Amino acid sequence: MPSTLPDGDPVPASGRLPDSALQGLGGRPFGFYVHVPFCVTRCGYCDFNTYTASELGPGASHKDYADTAIDEVRRARANLGDVDLPVETVFFGGGTPTLLAAGDLVRILGAIEEEFGLAAGVEVTTEANPESVDPAYLAELRAGGFNRMSFGMQSAREHVLQVLDRRHTPGRPAHAVREAREAGFDHVNLDLIYSTPGESDDDWRASLAAAIEAGPDHVSAYSLIVEDGTKLAARIRRGELPMPDDDVAADRYLIADAMLAEAGFEWYEVSNWATSEAGRCRHNLLYWTGGDWWGVGPGAHSHVGGTRWWNVKHPAAYAQRLAAGTSPAHAREVLTPEDRAVERLMLELRLVQGFPLKELERPPVVARALADGLLEVEPFKEGRAVLTLRGRLLADALVRDLT
Repeated sequence: MPSTLPDGDPVPASGRLPDSALQGLGGRPFGFYVHVPFCVTRCGYCDFNTYTASELGPGASHKDYADTAIDEVRRARANLGDVDLPVETVFFGGGTPTLLAAGDLVRILGAIEEEFGLAAGVEVTTEANPESVDPAYLAELRAGGFNRMSFGMQSAREHVLQVLDRRHTPGRPAHAVREAREAGFDHVNLDLIYSTPGESDDDWRASLAAAIEAGPDHVSAYSLIVEDGTKLAARIRRGELPMPDDDVAADRYLIADAMLAEAGFEWYEVSNWATSEAGRCRHNLLYWTGGDWWGVGPGAHSHVGGTRWWNVKHPAAYAQRLAAGTSPAHAREVLTPEDRAVERLMLELRLVQGFPLKELERPPVVARALADGLLEVEPFKEGRAVLTLRGRLLADALVRDLT
């Protein structure tokens, strides 16, 4: 089952935000994340807040979910007041959002547009399992205002997909990319995972080659994380599978960066590459650069003006709260200036534009990072800390040293 929610401060039944959160609202980028918590099966590595049919129980259904999510969109408008707040990005994640009818996703997007308005050039993304869509479904999404697709590919090798409990066939992601292109989607992402137990360097190269050949303009590649409570963690604990190795993961990252760069992709965040600036995921950039967003759905997290909150986890409890006219929020926290400074450093240092040197408070650590080849020399001369390839491998450790 998904991990437990963090503790926090109580949230008023109305969901009213602190005055501090509303200061400057509208002066920062604003987006929506819509969580759709349904999956056909649970992947062995997954720790997300998702549910199969047998786990849902009474009061939660695919059929009613769009209306419930729309209720929260309307609540968001009431809580944020009348300030002009055009939405710059919308991201449907999960779970598998495309288990809902395409018309339901379009209706939720329509409610966001009705309540807030969509900014010119808005980016609207949905995640999808490659086998959860077909050409007609994709065409309906595109006609309804979606303009970016993100497919979970993970690997091109069947034995690796089996370890991950992924259900799609190895060649299906490439077909899904082609179908999305034919439906009019200019921007398509493929998600990959490396360091799965049993994966070889050649397996990983084959997956990268297949992803590149499929023709997306964006690739995300993440090292497998073994989360407590997952089926994968249990198999490793029983000795059925080996624990992923950090050195192997570093080698796989180097392979990914080299192959993607050769194919015309440029890194813009440690785990993300795009063929152009237009192909970068603007919704994720909103997260990484301190924007505001409202998270709709069970377990969804939100952030507005330094206040972060998260909804109750189970779809039935989420629906019951909204039906009763109360906030679905489970708890919240108001970030201190120190918290926000650390988070900003942690996120922005991972970006290709780096972090302003003048805002780093430990000159000896910065000087050592430059001497150790973790920071690029030319941007350093211009006043920015930008990670080298080696620095990207050690980004988390460098952030710890700097804070």
